[in-house]
Amino acid sequence: MTAMPTQSEITAALSRWLPPDAILFQPEDVRPFETDGLTAYRQLPYVVVLPRTEAEVQAVLRYCHEAGIPVVARGSGTGLSGGALPHATGVLMSMSRFMRILDIDPLARTARVQPGVRNLAISEAVAPFGLYYAPDPSSQIACSIGGNVAENSGGVHCLKYGLTVHNLVKVRAVTMAGELIELGCDALDAPGYDLLALMTGSEGLLGVLTEITVKLLPKPQKAQAILAAFDDIEKAGHAVANIIASGIIPAGLEMMDGPATRAAEAFVHASYPLEAEAILICESDGTPEEVLDEMARMKAILESSGAIEIRFSQDEAQRLKFWAGRKAAFPAVGRLSPDYYCIDGTIPRRTLAAVLKRIYEMSHEYGLEVCNVFHAGDGNLHPLILFDAAKPGEFERTEAYAGKILELCVEVGGTITGEHGVGVEKINQMCVQFRPDEISTFHAVKAAFDPEGLLNPGKAIPTLHRCAEMGRMHVHHNQTAYPELPRF
Repeated sequence: MTAMPTQSEITAALSRWLPPDAILFQPEDVRPFETDGLTAYRQLPYVVVLPRTEAEVQAVLRYCHEAGIPVVARGSGTGLSGGALPHATGVLMSMSRFMRILDIDPLARTARVQPGVRNLAISEAVAPFGLYYAPDPSSQIACSIGGNVAENSGGVHCLKYGLTVHNLVKVRAVTMAGELIELGCDALDAPGYDLLALMTGSEGLLGVLTEITVKLLPKPQKAQAILAAFDDIEKAGHAVANIIASGIIPAGLEMMDGPATRAAEAFVHASYPLEAEAILICESDGTPEEVLDEMARMKAILESSGAIEIRFSQDEAQRLKFWAGRKAAFPAVGRLSPDYYCIDGTIPRRTLAAVLKRIYEMSHEYGLEVCNVFHAGDGNLHPLILFDAAKPGEFERTEAYAGKILELCVEVGGTITGEHGVGVEKINQMCVQFRPDEISTFHAVKAAFDPEGLLNPGKAIPTLHRCAEMGRMHVHHNQTAYPELPRF
């Protein structure tokens, strides 16, 4: 068996294809890449490369494939599941220099962009044509479109306009062997398997994206939001179910509990009602007539569901202010404690009230406070567990609480992730959600693209051995790929 190349051997080999400023290996240079948005898990990269061209990506991957070197692709580093956590003896490939918008076709309503382009930058670039890109994660000012594809990101408007997978036309990617592939096509459909959907949400396990063509939508003629306050969070949960059951598909339907609402108000000053135990933000968009009708119907449902206060946005500035508080909820909650852990699970909407009740019960059981923020319309939960990593054992207790929330999601018929992906964070809960034969199928798909398992190893899909161990004890994240993985 050939020995793994040393750091100096890797950097010397890569210098044949990359300029000196595109290869980083000194500790002070690679430390900014040691974690993504889930900062609880850190690993100092062995070598970091910053290619600028598709040919450079191919060259790096071919070399690493031949030498048996693991590769982890990274976008903007805003992911929240440890999906871009570096490999201890591998190459971290940052795609941050792929930041060009290559083409905008206002007639076809598409934009062809490189993976390092920020999500919000697409909408800004196509605004002069009266168009925009619909998926809008809370981190859209910073997150990259390549990372959005890798994690199948959503956002506050995904209920009506879909996730990333619903807003793609095609992608170009490079396999671990250095082969350039193109998935999807410019037509509405193509023969054969839907490999574009397979690549979307694959968390960097199947290929490295180099180009993405997204769908664009015309800006709605009008958008208006309702802010509804409730004195009981279960009433708010039932209100969400009642809106959807009525046949209304709002452009956005978001929920925050009392602690999250008060934190957001202190941070953004959106004029949220501080006495509320929960608030809903419901948005309608379309023609003025459609919006007027939908607003009236939602108001009636919210009143009958027990809302104690209802406000309509009176202009665009107020609508954006309503959303500013919701989109700033994560950093706002970050001011309440030294650390917080953001959970991402999805449940059937009908179970929302019962699941919330159980989350609060577990909060008392584990002795940890929790703030709740939701993409309520599609059942995507984001409980934020408050803790202090400096206190011995508190992160481990937090991690256990988080795991129980995810297992609760599965128990009620949901799933362990809605948009943040599995990464290293939820890999144990994959054993809870999927049977051994299903996990074997996932590995077979991975092997079809990457037989040696060198792309982002140890992420997203657990081994069957790991799941067998899970039946006897809680096993922390992959200790083969990540020996002695430090936490905080």
